[in-house]
Amino acid sequence: MTVHLVTHDLSLSHTGPYGHPERPDRVSAVIDAIRSSSHDVVEIEAPEVDRELLSTIHDPSYIEHIHSFCISGGGALDADTYAVPASWDAALRAAGAGPAAVDMLRKRKGSGFVAVRPPGHHAERDRAMGFCLFNNVAITASYLRRSGERVAIVDWDVHHGNGTQHTFYEDPDVLYVSLHEFPFYPGTGWVDEAGDMAGRGSTVNIPLPGGTDPQSYLAAYRRIAVPIVRQFDPDWILVSSGYDAHRLDPLGGLLLESEHYGWMAAALVDIVPKNRLVSFLEGGYDLSALATGAVATVDGATGAYSDLVWPANIDGSAGKTVGLAVESAARYWDLD
Repeated sequence: MTVHLVTHDLSLSHTGPYGHPERPDRVSAVIDAIRSSSHDVVEIEAPEVDRELLSTIHDPSYIEHIHSFCISGGGALDADTYAVPASWDAALRAAGAGPAAVDMLRKRKGSGFVAVRPPGHHAERDRAMGFCLFNNVAITASYLRRSGERVAIVDWDVHHGNGTQHTFYEDPDVLYVSLHEFPFYPGTGWVDEAGDMAGRGSTVNIPLPGGTDPQSYLAAYRRIAVPIVRQFDPDWILVSSGYDAHRLDPLGGLLLESEHYGWMAAALVDIVPKNRLVSFLEGGYDLSALATGAVATVDGATGAYSDLVWPANIDGSAGKTVGLAVESAARYWDLD
């Protein structure tokens, strides 16, 4: 099965302070692993994002601020987030990568994987944070919404995607589902954050305590995320695919193995065709977990996982938070 791998060399030029976990080696590890996989890999050079599209997600004054900040030499945007002069062009290509994947998948069969930096799901309309400058997955969702398509965003990064959630909090045609460690950075993503106005119910948060085992995580995913995405009946699924919920990750506190990303991707291609699924690299800071997790994701997205027997038990303190998530989501979705 073909994997359309969208990337750009400028992702390697976005550099930061020595020892910073969000480093160029991350995207290199993912690209090299996918290239070496058993899949037919078609590589696509990410174009610059259309500026009008970019401004549907980010305030024009913020876009200009990032431009000016970068070309004036860069530095620290906050305690975690940095930029250098090359970061501007890298961010434009990262933001344009998702729409390029969509355009390709509209013409050819396969799945899409967007391997770019800087990542995106923490970026707010007018604020960079959490290593993110522009919200790549949200920009792609906006691109799809322009043609009247319904979009589900599934976020399995260990950190909650506050920027993505806030972008679509009142939009009934974009579903946002997040599984994440809680309490943890950035502090958002509790079960009562469920959307507002016409979008009430279209945000679904599944917070999990640190130390949650893979069986409980997968059971929660199968119990809540999968049936809600299926009921939403999206035209496209976009995945904020962070690999920092992996047990090897130095920043996260969850315990997934690489194969579990394949399980989760496989459940999504039962809902939409394979060529309507695009994964976006978000977090993940152990290079081996990034490499094997990304390959497992494209394996699952292209149909390599089948006849899976999903766990049903949710153990320990995870049972309490998942129970609260079920109670909240069941106000809007059938979870019987």
